[in-house]
Amino acid sequence: MIVTKRAMSRRTFLRGSHAVLALPLLDAMIPAATAWAKTPAKPVPRLGFVFIPMGCDHGRWTPAVQDRLTELSPILAPLDAVKDQVTVVTNLRLQNAYPGTHDTSNAGFLSAAFAKHTESSDYFLGTTIDQIAAKRIGRETQLPSLELAMDLNPLAGVCNNGYACVYQNCLSWSSPTTPLPSEAHPRLVFERLFGEGGDAAARRASLRNRASLLDSFMEDIGRLKQRVGAPDRVRVDQYLESIREIERQIQRAESGAMDNPTADLDRPVGVPAAFADHAKLMFDLQVLAFQADITRVITFQLTREQSNRTYPEIGVPDPHHPTSHHGGDPEKVAKIAKINTFHVSLFAQFLEKMHATRDGDGSLLDHTVYLYGSGMGNPSLHDHENLPILVAGGAACGMKGGRHIRYEKGTPLANLHLTLLDRVGVDLDSFVDSDGKVADLFDPVAV
Repeated sequence: MIVTKRAMSRRTFLRGSHAVLALPLLDAMIPAATAWAKTPAKPVPRLGFVFIPMGCDHGRWTPAVQDRLTELSPILAPLDAVKDQVTVVTNLRLQNAYPGTHDTSNAGFLSAAFAKHTESSDYFLGTTIDQIAAKRIGRETQLPSLELAMDLNPLAGVCNNGYACVYQNCLSWSSPTTPLPSEAHPRLVFERLFGEGGDAAARRASLRNRASLLDSFMEDIGRLKQRVGAPDRVRVDQYLESIREIERQIQRAESGAMDNPTADLDRPVGVPAAFADHAKLMFDLQVLAFQADITRVITFQLTREQSNRTYPEIGVPDPHHPTSHHGGDPEKVAKIAKINTFHVSLFAQFLEKMHATRDGDGSLLDHTVYLYGSGMGNPSLHDHENLPILVAGGAACGMKGGRHIRYEKGTPLANLHLTLLDRVGVDLDSFVDSDGKVADLFDPVAV
């Protein structure tokens, strides 16, 4: 048999006016009679992180049974549809986050490093796990990494206990002295993913002056569909519809902002008014970014430490931060559990969408490892013990879900970081502390 099919490049994209459209992985990118794993277009490993602040209610978070995740706890119940791709990890500790503050909880979550106590710009932390990964697996993508948030995060000034705000508001650090700001506005994230050419103002004007980003690509899309088979045409249509729907949501939010005279000081102007709608939109952008291989590393600060956000839509009209100082009050603890459950439900919907999105010989979730959790354990004590941690996805990277793993008390969170790096092909023996010296040689943990 003579095989004459010539495959498209995995890096095929369409270019328009001030915009570029990357494509998802298609069958047409695979040479005929060739296994996925042996082609340049083989699915790639990806790594994502979702940070939640102020710990959890351990009583409603921790599954009752070890090993097999046969029954989910009340807070984790929304994960039921994807529980076979989720591992709950308990008894992890963040030693370098002590003496126990909101700032060090956020700063240490991905760095495992000690934050220099300073109110000025001479801050010092450590390179975070996402940036270590980005230097290895992000070199071939348009964006080495993508840093997202939900709240406006000022980087100047002092936020808490004499710590510079940068510690509380930046999850990602590309070096001990270089924090990476995150973006909370869906429009600006959309422009980063698909804008190309000219300055930011030109790209924004170009996107707003047409009904859809896709308008300038219609002829190229038509020609693309003529080159690919029926399954690829369906896949392209689904991908384009996802882009259109995100555009519609952004436009609706921007239109609503014009009619709303009341400003939310924590929320960027022009984003969806409802927290859940904003979060889902930010999660949908992550799906697109991974699906089109625009980036392979994402961090997402779902809410920030010391957030006073209220959640009346779930029966919690009280500000999150004061409520987290519950002192064991059953009513306040129950409200924290409601907030925890709400956040998990948004993550669960995202995982379900990742699981439903095809990627090569599996799903997008199969080829992506996500870490979800907090740098604080009991928020009332401001401790950093028994952190609420989930690991999701990564079946194609050797991850096994559907489990509850309980390690010895005090096991370093950095052990898990090393394991996740190893799963996506990044070999590392240790992290570096905030003095620039090699800290403890951590042992990867089994997940």
